Amino acid sequence: MGLFSSEELSQAAGLVHRHMAPTPQISWPQLSAATGADVIVKHENHAPTGAFKVRGGVTFIDWMSRTHPEARGIITATRGNHGQSQARAATAAGLEAKVYVPRGNSVEKNAAMRAYGADVVEFGADFDEARLEAMRIAEAGDYLPVPPFHTELVRGVATYGFELFSAHPDLDTVYVPIGCGSGICGVISARDALGLECEVVGVVATGAAGAKLSLEAGHLVETNTATTFADGMAVRVPVQTAFDIYSRGAARIVAVDDGEIADAIRLYFSATHNAAEGAGAAPLAALMQERDRQKGRKVGLILSGGNIDSDWFATVLNGAIPAL
Repeated sequence: MGLFSSEELSQAAGLVHRHMAPTPQISWPQLSAATGADVIVKHENHAPTGAFKVRGGVTFIDWMSRTHPEARGIITATRGNHGQSQARAATAAGLEAKVYVPRGNSVEKNAAMRAYGADVVEFGADFDEARLEAMRIAEAGDYLPVPPFHTELVRGVATYGFELFSAHPDLDTVYVPIGCGSGICGVISARDALGLECEVVGVVATGAAGAKLSLEAGHLVETNTATTFADGMAVRVPVQTAFDIYSRGAARIVAVDDGEIADAIRLYFSATHNAAEGAGAAPLAALMQERDRQKGRKVGLILSGGNIDSDWFATVLNGAIPAL
């Protein structure tokens, strides 16, 4: 038995679709020509907030409103997309949202979170330091802490996998980026709920490869740094509850470097005219790396977000890699 039944995911999709339309899954012939596979892109960059995380915000705040009516609001940490999701859902429910980000975080993601009503606080050198501070502040009790991985988040996130697999139950492989793990666990949960055989492949950045190292070691492996311009994957400390799911449910985890990610952003734009952030383009980078293996197969790519800062996007389109 997987994390959710198909009936539970159908109910979650009904809730999510009251707040947003399903996102499209599109076949792009130029991507298929470039990779040799029959490519289907799941466009989470078309969701409100521009990323898949918006779905988990809906289900988490719905659960919180029912189970913690005394809470003044939520407190969480993010590199941007999770924070937008939580701020959007919390403020819509009349709650406050305190969001911690590391110093030097994406200017445009910070602005988007504030536009959705978040009180954005910069703290620490990276996501994991910001997360620890947010959880420390949460101990005061006025705000409910939202961890980076929670069953109620995954329940919402899994609806994008449910949509994709319902439309294309014959997919051979799906590539999914891994940050803290809600995205890949959502895809695994949807596949298992629908009883499909599709292999799920996780994707990490070589500069933030904790999930891959953990899978290979059979236990959590923290890294000293998480250095990549794909900020949605820039995590040093893997999450045990997520690892417990993807270590069993993923076929393998592929690492792609920032050069490969930049190439994939350029390919997405030239082939589809979609802007992909680093984490959003990483699955395409992984498919390009494994294109001999996937030749002639039907492959899904999760374009998990399009929230790349303008300056970085311009740098990538001009053939370079953003400096960190």
